[in-house]
Amino acid sequence: MNSHTIALYQPLYLSVFAALVAVVLWAIAPLLVDIASAVPPFRLATIALLSGALAALPTTLRKRKKARTEARQVALSLKWKLVIYGLVPVLIFGAVVGYLAGMGKAPAAEAALITYTWPILFIVLSQWMFHRRIPLPVIVGAGIAFCGAAVLIAPDSLSAGASEHYAGYALALLAACCWALYSWICQAAPVAIAPLMPLLFLVAGAGAATADTLAGSTPGMPSGGALLAGIALGLGPYGLAMVAWDLALRTGPTALIGSLAYAVPVLAAVLLVVAGIAAPDWRLPVAALLVVAGSVVASMKSGHQQPA
Repeated sequence: MNSHTIALYQPLYLSVFAALVAVVLWAIAPLLVDIASAVPPFRLATIALLSGALAALPTTLRKRKKARTEARQVALSLKWKLVIYGLVPVLIFGAVVGYLAGMGKAPAAEAALITYTWPILFIVLSQWMFHRRIPLPVIVGAGIAFCGAAVLIAPDSLSAGASEHYAGYALALLAACCWALYSWICQAAPVAIAPLMPLLFLVAGAGAATADTLAGSTPGMPSGGALLAGIALGLGPYGLAMVAWDLALRTGPTALIGSLAYAVPVLAAVLLVVAGIAAPDWRLPVAALLVVAGSVVASMKSGHQQPA
């Protein structure tokens, strides 16, 4: 193990704490989305992303000088410049809009749980990108996790309006894919993404505002609780949480940090039921446990993987 790897793993307590902060903030996201459900998805995404940019700014100001020094030392290739400044804002836009739109077209708890399959997608992607193969435990774990999604989706196939729910499920799955790819880029990028988050959020927010205008929504800002929920969504789950997650990925082992994210669907489901947004249903805890179990099985062979 070289000195660079030792430096990455030394502050383990910091990476674990950062990951836990992100997990808790992500778990409350469905509650905030439900409060702001009257706001069109593109507009809510704009509010959340602009608030997220403000939330990330103080956290990254002190890292900016270090980031500039690191960027000069690394000398980013054109490929990585396109990925960081072009693809990452698109992924942030897709993750936020897909999640918000999915929550509007499908039951909140079910759409949230499908979005939170992203850790298993992240493990599969990391295994393939780093090792060019996917071990059997990862394949089995992915199958178990998506059986959890099937437990939620299958009964809808026999009910009226199933097509509308399927659209919501597809959007939630799109959000999960965007989160997984975003997480892998945070792990593999030659420079830290966190100091660049305010700019990336602003670019994604501009895209959401443009999409809102093109969608023909009535101009105007929401008021009251909906506006506050949108701002809180940006400050917490889409601001501080993403900065904390980037820090956790870059300073801790992938398997440990990824395993902490498995708690998100369980916490989110519990909070939705406690808040009265989701009705108690045996399918919800079974699906959540299957997602967690599948992710744990898949991570059994990812412990040897080193962060880039």
